[in-house]
Amino acid sequence: MAEKTGGNEYILSCEGISKSFGGTHALRNVQLHVKPGEVHALLGENGAGKSTLMKIVIGLYSQDEGSMTFDGKPYQAKGPVDAIKAGISMIHQELNPEPHLTIAESIFLNREDTRGKFFLNKKKQNERTEKILKDFEFPYPATTLIRNLTLAEVQMVEIIKAVSTNAKLIIMDEPTSSLDSKETDHLFDVIRDLKKKGVAIIYISHRMEEIFEICEQVSVFRDGEFIDSKPLNDVSREDLIAMMVGRKVENIFPKVDCKIGDVVFRAEGLTGKGFKDISFEVHAGEILGFSGLVGSGRSETMRAIFGLDPLESGKMWLNGEEIVNRNTREAINRGICMVNEDRKNFGLCLHRSIRENISLPSLPARQKGILLNQRREKAECEEVSKTLLLKAASIEHTAFSLSGGNQQKVVLAKWFLANPKLLILDEPTRGVDVGAKSEIHTLMSKFAAEGLAIIMISSELPEVMGMSDRVIVYHEGEISGIFERSEILNGNVTQEDILKKSFGV
Repeated sequence: MAEKTGGNEYILSCEGISKSFGGTHALRNVQLHVKPGEVHALLGENGAGKSTLMKIVIGLYSQDEGSMTFDGKPYQAKGPVDAIKAGISMIHQELNPEPHLTIAESIFLNREDTRGKFFLNKKKQNERTEKILKDFEFPYPATTLIRNLTLAEVQMVEIIKAVSTNAKLIIMDEPTSSLDSKETDHLFDVIRDLKKKGVAIIYISHRMEEIFEICEQVSVFRDGEFIDSKPLNDVSREDLIAMMVGRKVENIFPKVDCKIGDVVFRAEGLTGKGFKDISFEVHAGEILGFSGLVGSGRSETMRAIFGLDPLESGKMWLNGEEIVNRNTREAINRGICMVNEDRKNFGLCLHRSIRENISLPSLPARQKGILLNQRREKAECEEVSKTLLLKAASIEHTAFSLSGGNQQKVVLAKWFLANPKLLILDEPTRGVDVGAKSEIHTLMSKFAAEGLAIIMISSELPEVMGMSDRVIVYHEGEISGIFERSEILNGNVTQEDILKKSFGV
């Protein structure tokens, strides 16, 4: 029986929870109450304390003060295995999959099927997994290795894993950050089905449209403190943003119309793994948006342009000169830089300092023979950190210590310092809170105003439509539509029009 508090029944109650790391207060006397069968949104900027509280709930951290009850009983997990046994499962924002495991091994990790006490029953485990994958319409066999899946597919495996535990409470931290609209719709169907079965969901997301579509109650944290909890029917999008950031954010998409200059980059007939016959050009001062479903070939095209993957055919020009990027170093030396969608695995050296991360691609320009001009390096890193409004006590702190939004600023800073001619941004605000998102969009407009050519890939249609001078839409590896900003502003092109092109309609 769930606990009764103030006349309401709760599956989870957190009261007076506080947590400090050294001298930093991550949580101060926060509370959270979640009902059975409720989809409860937990909102706040990066660093507000949401993930810290969830890690306490699943036993990764222990609180300094406060208490919890779960399913009507005092609750304290000593680790994630304890939490799963109690009936709590979590999908983490930052995925840390074991690449050498199969899908079946990943889903049933720490709860394997056995014959007797000592022997794994792989046949039974694979059969159980096949049934679960079929229910989710997941198109891979249970024996597929995790390393052979895309980021979006790994995200789906984590979702399937959480649901398969038959939990009474599932915590979803940015579950759609790598999913396209079709996969997101499927996840929402799963959530509605879980809700009917009485399963509670704590839903953490920075995507406001999702919050209002799938959740019914919202709690807001700011700077490690509990601000308020309300039914979503009683608040507006603007109210929530003001509660989260402590101020009004007038424009989440602060696109500034810049003077569009000459062609900086041109592609003609690019063909490679996942895309074919791609032709486009991007001008100085232009933000060129790329939309489409995950796996449609957008990121694959940009990886080939950046020299990460080989091109099968096609030609590229940079400032009128034909180029071939055989690797990323050649691309960077020419002035083509790329912010990868997976910043933690491919954008940052997490346990290196902010300074080292920012200066890494530009070290040759700051060397005297074999010696590094450390004074110049530090001064330039300090300057670019201030320009990008990086929130850190010191640039000597590790990148790991930063919030998601500030980590993304470090990635932007390192490429900005490299003086690019073309900057490719793949999901630049993935997993970033609304305040940092607005700051990153402002920086994009600032870079464009200074004559930088920008390519932006985004799965968020409001972002693509709000920040792009032109939008190119992909469907199954080919360009299916091109829209001008003027068409979007005057209402002749809607989100539905772009979605239709994404689905090949």
